[in-house]
Amino acid sequence: MLKIDIITLFPSMFKGPFDESIVKRAQDKKLVEINIHDLREYGFGERRTVDDRPYGGGIGMILMVEPIYKVLKRVKTKDSRVILLTPRGKTFNQENALKLSQSKHLIFIAGHYEGYDERITEFVDEEISIGNFILTGGEIPTMIIVDSIVRLIPKVLEKEDATKFESFSEENKLEYPQYTRPEEFKGLKVPKVLLSGNHKEISDWREQKSKEKTIKINSEN
Repeated sequence: MLKIDIITLFPSMFKGPFDESIVKRAQDKKLVEINIHDLREYGFGERRTVDDRPYGGGIGMILMVEPIYKVLKRVKTKDSRVILLTPRGKTFNQENALKLSQSKHLIFIAGHYEGYDERITEFVDEEISIGNFILTGGEIPTMIIVDSIVRLIPKVLEKEDATKFESFSEENKLEYPQYTRPEEFKGLKVPKVLLSGNHKEISDWREQKSKEKTIKINSEN
């Protein structure tokens, strides 16, 4: 079973996404264990302070290293991989998701405010970003990454081949177009090859369309 610990200032944000759909079923099946840790429980004083002004000046407050270290000291084991969500990190992709899904224990640190004490990076194994844009915190990126990881755990999805033929499952190739009933809708028809019953022709068509979509997206980017 994969164990996931998440360190955050806003634990209630995870209730909706992790209490529904595939992630919830994975927890019910005991295929993954997800624990949310409120960083403020490790803060200082009556106000449970976890942030302070940066040395040298600057706009806003940054997360202090000590509260983060306290949580890590409590939950980290020899099997743990500690991940910091930060815009400076390596951009996350499907290959990373597959690799992390094979872990025993993952610890995610969801940063917030204007940043964090740089010394926090001394206690993490990997820094991850979900793209070249800024959010208010690392909570949503953590949800995205956890969702992508959990669905790759064996037996989480009912059909074991479900993750083998989707976008990015093979290098950066995108998935082919798919259709269902009705055969025609407002003049838009299902490609005849998909109705032919010829599995070889269908396979060739899907491969070709997959390549076309991949080339188109790459050229636009």
